[in-house]
Amino acid sequence: MALVLKEQGVPSEFIAQEVWRMDQVRYAKTANRSVVGILNEFVKQAEFWLAAYAYEKGDDDDLLAISAKLAERPCSPLYKGPVSPDRALHELVKAGAQE
Repeated sequence: MALVLKEQGVPSEFIAQEVWRMDQVRYAKTANRSVVGILNEFVKQAEFWLAAYAYEKGDDDDLLAISAKLAERPCSPLYKGPVSPDRALHELVKAGAQE
């Protein structure tokens, strides 16, 4: 996660806080079909990028590049706001910096 945030240009202080807060992980089933749908769409897009650019599965640099490309894609769950995950992230970081 820290690598993905760093790739997005997030300040190191924010990254450290996020990693610290992720110390404990909980998994739960979602009732939101939009979230499931967008995750399935991301899988398809990631497979496309792997094939189109001959990325090798498991190569962290390639996965980081794919993550950055997916972050730029518009997502229907975000249509009422920043539209893409990268924009949503930067809004969240900016709001956190103002607190």
